[in-house]
Amino acid sequence: MSIFSKIITALRGGASEAGEAIVDANATRIFAQEIRDAQNHLTKAKRDLTDIMAKQMQAQRELDRVANSVTEHEGYATAALTQGNEALALEVAEKIASLEVEHAEQKQAFESYESNAIRLKELVKNTERQLADHQRQLSMVKTTESVQKATAAITDNFSNSNSKLLNAKQSLERIKAKQQNFDDRLKASEQLADENSDQSLKNKLAQAGISDSQTNASSVLERLKAKQG
Repeated sequence: MSIFSKIITALRGGASEAGEAIVDANATRIFAQEIRDAQNHLTKAKRDLTDIMAKQMQAQRELDRVANSVTEHEGYATAALTQGNEALALEVAEKIASLEVEHAEQKQAFESYESNAIRLKELVKNTERQLADHQRQLSMVKTTESVQKATAAITDNFSNSNSKLLNAKQSLERIKAKQQNFDDRLKASEQLADENSDQSLKNKLAQAGISDSQTNASSVLERLKAKQG
């Protein structure tokens, strides 16, 4: 195989794959359209059946008319024979023969219409049954597609929500860290202010068990002792 032939084959293969992809992507739409096409054919078949049945009824009436005419002319022929008028009886007999040919033709037409009507009725019945089944299947397919689309949307939203929830959690942690940092800086500032004030010294003396009142009491006691001595 030449390179050119291989390229053509590859292009044909690609076109086939692309065509199948398009069919797969529009399978439900294609199925629905095929059902509509079948319904249109069914409607036409019903019209054809109506025409055939009408012609069958017309053929039946013609059969009855010709049969009655044959019976009527047989009576005429019998009457002519009774009168001994054989020439007239022969003429009537020729008319009867012509009517019998017409009757055979009408019977053949009637039977043709009848067989076609029976076959078309069966076809219409089977088509209606298949279309009803296809309509149910189409409804199920559409419902399944809707459920699958909804499920996909929920899945996507859930995945996005998880991502957003994770981002929100991270933002909350940053806020809390910022607030904690603010509280820590405030406490540190307060401690620094205390250390640079007299209150800090008093606190340290108090922690050591030393206070102004204790210092004054010691001084007074020493002074009293000195006086006694």
